[in-house]
Amino acid sequence: MTAKPTTYRFTFGPWNISTGADPFGPPVREEVAFAAKIREYKKLGFDGVQCHDDDVVEADLAHQATVDGCRKVKKMLDNEGLFCEFIAPRLWEHRNTIDGGYTSNSAEERRYAIERSKRAVDIANEMGCRDIVLWLAREGTYIREAKDPLTAAQRILDAVNTLLEYDKHIRILGEMKPNEPMDQAYLPTPGHFLALCYRTADPSRSGVLIESAHSILAGLDPSDDMAYALWHKKLWSVHLNDQNGLKYDQDKTFGSVDLRRAFNTVWVLERAGYDGCIGLDVKAMRTTKVADQTRHLANSREMVLRLLEVARSVDNGRVERYRAERDYEGLELYILGKLMGK
Repeated sequence: MTAKPTTYRFTFGPWNISTGADPFGPPVREEVAFAAKIREYKKLGFDGVQCHDDDVVEADLAHQATVDGCRKVKKMLDNEGLFCEFIAPRLWEHRNTIDGGYTSNSAEERRYAIERSKRAVDIANEMGCRDIVLWLAREGTYIREAKDPLTAAQRILDAVNTLLEYDKHIRILGEMKPNEPMDQAYLPTPGHFLALCYRTADPSRSGVLIESAHSILAGLDPSDDMAYALWHKKLWSVHLNDQNGLKYDQDKTFGSVDLRRAFNTVWVLERAGYDGCIGLDVKAMRTTKVADQTRHLANSREMVLRLLEVARSVDNGRVERYRAERDYEGLELYILGKLMGK
């Protein structure tokens, strides 16, 4: 535990208040206007907003229209006492990036991805944030022979370098995921992107955002992924949620599937003195009623706070004695007892 407990800042994205549509069925709730979503943040105990570029302004607007739109949204956030945590270019939904953005075989499509990413940097500057998150959603293949993997790795590095050189103030955060929507992703884990960080034009401005579910989908434990990035001093944001097995990305309420796994995630962040935002990337269950469509966010935040209390109550001296004696059975029972309120 750190000498002085960290006061964490909580964030989520407007996409976490959703209609409940999925690939197998239509919406079950009405869409909530962006402004109405923003008004919910403080009520739920949150401090900041995660944004894709087109959450702020429509994609591909002219420069002045982009600036005007950003200032309108920035004022909206300021009025609610909120900050913008990051901007992420939403490349995966555009018709120009169906075969990937940075790694597309089409030079024209690669140019579009770079220009849109530069525009995301401009949006971040208008919104008063410096972090650009790159979820490389379609940077992969459905069949391995479709792209050259060595060329693809170089193109991702080139894209990151282009953005770092475009603005000397921003930081790039890679958010890695092993699958979905692509069968086979390039740089599928945080460790892959961390290796790339040291090849960039400015490693000091290159880091990662780690999402619990993405680590689980790779068969890894989120706490280990986060600890490794913290060791590199490159864990700059997290998305906490939960995942029931190696399925599609479920974004379940944090701690709802594996409480001990969630505890270890919080324990690692707390012991390391993590000072980034606690992002909660969670979805409401599909059958959730309109009146309850933000409870998954409040519940996830509550779980983090409760697990922080548990983590801060752990007797570190006792843990070290168990370790020294190789009494892992005793240590396990002690941790389970803590999680059971004993």
